[in-house]
Amino acid sequence: MKLNELKSPSGANKSTKRVGRGIGSGHGKTSTRGHKGQKSRSGSGIRPGFEGGQMPLQRRLPKRGFTNIFKKEYAVVNLKDLNVFDDNTEITPELLIEKGLIKKAKDGVKILGDGELKKTLIIKAHKVSKQAEEKVTARGGKVEVI
Repeated sequence: MKLNELKSPSGANKSTKRVGRGIGSGHGKTSTRGHKGQKSRSGSGIRPGFEGGQMPLQRRLPKRGFTNIFKKEYAVVNLKDLNVFDDNTEITPELLIEKGLIKKAKDGVKILGDGELKKTLIIKAHKVSKQAEEKVTARGGKVEVI
């Protein structure tokens, strides 16, 4: 068998239904739309979620709470992740992005105290947890809030 002898199996390629091409085609007159009704008319169509006039689900369900548009979202880094840096390195949000520890700084960077810190570091971040600050200063490092 050669590449030019390849064929699709019979029945694999189905021809499209050609509607509105006369009575003899079997799809003439109403063009498979049936008689009358909303879906038989041209330009018809109902939006997603329409329930035939019944009160739609998104309006039947109770609404609760609100979204605070002033909420700040911080990129979070744990202390155990900072062990990849050398001693006395100045950790900044730009350096964290460069190293791939965070994707983007969002509204700022927050350092959390999870894990063991084995290096002496100078950390410059937007927020630092108390536990993280204690662990950094215990190792002889510094914490600076930007």
